[in-house]
Amino acid sequence: MSSKVTPRLIELTYEAALKSFWRKNALKKFLRASHISESYLATWDLENETKRDFLDRAFIKLQTSKKGQAVIEKMSKNLSEFKSFPDLRNWEDSDEKISKAYKAVEELKYYLKSREEKAQKEKTKQEIKKRAREKRAEIQRSLNDKKKLQTRLDSLHKEVGTREGGYKFQKWFYDFLDYFDIDNRKPYNSKGRQIDGSLTHNGTTYLVELKFTGNQTDVTEIDSLKTKVEDKADNTMGIMVSISGYSSVAIESASGKRSLLLLLDAQHIYMALAGTLKFDEIISRVRRHASQTGESFLKVSGFGG
Repeated sequence: MSSKVTPRLIELTYEAALKSFWRKNALKKFLRASHISESYLATWDLENETKRDFLDRAFIKLQTSKKGQAVIEKMSKNLSEFKSFPDLRNWEDSDEKISKAYKAVEELKYYLKSREEKAQKEKTKQEIKKRAREKRAEIQRSLNDKKKLQTRLDSLHKEVGTREGGYKFQKWFYDFLDYFDIDNRKPYNSKGRQIDGSLTHNGTTYLVELKFTGNQTDVTEIDSLKTKVEDKADNTMGIMVSISGYSSVAIESASGKRSLLLLLDAQHIYMALAGTLKFDEIISRVRRHASQTGESFLKVSGFGG
């Protein structure tokens, strides 16, 4: 049972049942509809036992089992829905009888409503606590995952400039995108042809070029990425991530009135890992800077304001 059958509920249900019916057969019909067993109803000596006496022993018995308590719940719900009292009409004191029945039902209805509101408040309270626990657990998992990403990246620095290091950095970078829930497509080979990886942010697809070299990226790599981007659809741009940064000539080559490239370096990656900004926010910030100034590269130190 979802709600506890309290002494107060029993009292209110008893009074409402007693006062809502005048004839024994009418009450008996209601009790049958409320799932009191036929075998128990058969014990009611209609000639010699009053409604009150029968209800007294019926309610005592019902309280002793979960099934019986469920019957009390059923009775209380049925009674609370009463809007008229046909069995109390056409008696000499019908108005008084109906008034008492109406009052008893209203008291029962108010109790049930208050109980439901209290239960709903408690349910809401528990749901809020549950969400808070889940949020704390999610934050902790996120911190742990982010820490693992940073540890993996730190361990790769000794392999900067090596082919193996480049492959590992590529794997790491797409795990990094997954962590920040950025849609991406990992690079792959198709019939011996290398298909570039990409990410999608705010409706724009960016071809991704990763440079895990010990030297700054120069203009040759920039021009190569520009050519790839220019061969794609209009809504395509390029993002280059160079772990060792860029030469001034490379930055100048990537920039322009309608720059199609965004340039990021290790500082942007560590900015995201530190939690200063999410990586998608960093992309948006560099994109806005490029749109406003034509410059494809925005140092982390220039992010203020």
